[in-house]
Amino acid sequence: MTYYLKCDSEPLMAIEFGLKTFEFRKDDRGGYQVGDLLILQCDESGLSIPVQVVYIIRCPSYGIPDGYCAMSVRKVLKSAKEGEVRP
Repeated sequence: MTYYLKCDSEPLMAIEFGLKTFEFRKDDRGGYQVGDLLILQCDESGLSIPVQVVYIIRCPSYGIPDGYCAMSVRKVLKSAKEGEVRP
């Protein structure tokens, strides 16, 4: 599944430079899953970065509130063909 999500410029730039490798989100999109593609977009800069979910955790006993999830993400590159992405 592909999701288009708004993101502030500071965390988005941290993903761009490889400093941020996670997303903490309200799990309100029908349940994010490993393998999902998140297109993180910043309205201010127009920057858009595709990332793939490689690990996900939902667990109040680990400090993650009900209805939220923490996802490990990996930046993916756009290929020459429009719409395709690769790790």
